[in-house]
Amino acid sequence: MPAEAADGAFHEVAHSGGLRKVARVVLLDPSDRILLLHGHEPDDPADDWWFTPGGGLEGEETREEAALRELAEETGITEVELGPVLWRRMCSFPFAGRRWDQDEWYYLARTTQTTTRAAALTELERRSVVGARWWTCRELSQAHETVYPTRLAELLQRLLDEGPPAGPVTLDTEIA
Repeated sequence: MPAEAADGAFHEVAHSGGLRKVARVVLLDPSDRILLLHGHEPDDPADDWWFTPGGGLEGEETREEAALRELAEETGITEVELGPVLWRRMCSFPFAGRRWDQDEWYYLARTTQTTTRAAALTELERRSVVGARWWTCRELSQAHETVYPTRLAELLQRLLDEGPPAGPVTLDTEIA
């Protein structure tokens, strides 16, 4: 998965292949815990990380539609109030034998539904997503696990302290 890197390097990678449009969800429960999925490289469970629900756009769907669809498929959670785009991130990383170049938009969402169940995972997701967990901001800031985006604890704390930004904040490009 991605590591922090310079913007210039990403643009070289992004222009060498297709850029995947992705919608992700920063899902908060009534206690301001964030839901993260636990994933790993399909052939190496020891190479693992935590990440927000979401995925690539399908067909002509909007990013908002993709965010809600992916959330429902990956967590079974459908009772959400989708809010604004918080952050945008470009990333490039190897996963499952290929390079993924992505333009990710992170939407704020709130829910009271905290029980999760994978409802409609793809074959690749079935091989690489192993669970979900609600994290407090404090737990996230103290975590030794790998979490994406890499500054998520700091970003979440700012969101909880200041509320959503006036417009999407561009995060550092991450390349692995």
